[in-house]
Amino acid sequence: MMEAIALVGCKSPAEEAQYLRILTAAMPAERVVPFRTMGAAEREAARVAIVANPDPADIAALPGLVWVQSLWAGVERLVGAFDRPIPIIRLVDREMARTMAEAVLAWTYYLQRDMPAYARQQRDRVWRPHPYRKPADTTVGLLGLGALGTAAAERLVTAGFRVAGWSRTPKALPGLDMAHGTDGLPAMLGRCDILVCLIPLTPETRGLVNAERLSALKPGAALINFARGPIVVTDDLIAALDRGHLAHAVLDVFDAEPLAADSPLWSHPGVTVLPHISGPTDLDSAAATVAANLEAYRRTGAPPRGVDAARGY
Repeated sequence: MMEAIALVGCKSPAEEAQYLRILTAAMPAERVVPFRTMGAAEREAARVAIVANPDPADIAALPGLVWVQSLWAGVERLVGAFDRPIPIIRLVDREMARTMAEAVLAWTYYLQRDMPAYARQQRDRVWRPHPYRKPADTTVGLLGLGALGTAAAERLVTAGFRVAGWSRTPKALPGLDMAHGTDGLPAMLGRCDILVCLIPLTPETRGLVNAERLSALKPGAALINFARGPIVVTDDLIAALDRGHLAHAVLDVFDAEPLAADSPLWSHPGVTVLPHISGPTDLDSAAATVAANLEAYRRTGAPPRGVDAARGY
């Protein structure tokens, strides 16, 4: 019998059952087993794990792993968690990219059309229209131009926004004003009416959006963080909002999740809090991607190409 594939990191029995049903349907020749139900021999024999933001200690309990397939785009909890090189495969999925691009466009419109101001006015029963700002007069800066950032850039350009992009290394994308590297970041930030964070969390990006970078944004600019919470320094963000340099922040990710009930972000008038919903995994599409990776592995014996451990993505 072929060794079991470990399913690790499900948040609830209902989620686990859903994952099992969809993965099994996509890979009928494979035997996917929840990590919590695996005996010692099965854990020892497992060569592949399918994971959803798992506890690294659970992965460490699978000593025979050859590679790990994540159902999330972010894999920061796994990078550096092993005492030997193991390929970690991020989920690169068209449907996730489409969903994230949709969210970026939706919340960019929310800010461009002054929805936070109108929500405050409704609470205060104030009837006051604001001047309309065209997409063509609004510069949206994208921090990160991987699969998600590229898809978001395409949607924003099609919608008529001016789009600036920043990446760690040089890239060229049609319709974008590009910048790269530490030296290229300040000038890009200075053009932004809205800054969208889509970069992975690595040692280099942790705290990247700090007081200095927030101050480099245009006065009255807004921030959207759909990446990872620790990329933005929360205290610096609140200070920038309080002094009026930033108009608003849409936050879908936080240092710790769920966001603590006593966090000042919940009640801050300049913050929209979202419960990590901007780029949800589409399980049917993800299962097809995982199935293709496993089929290739069974055929060739070679794991898929993993993240660069030195870069963290």
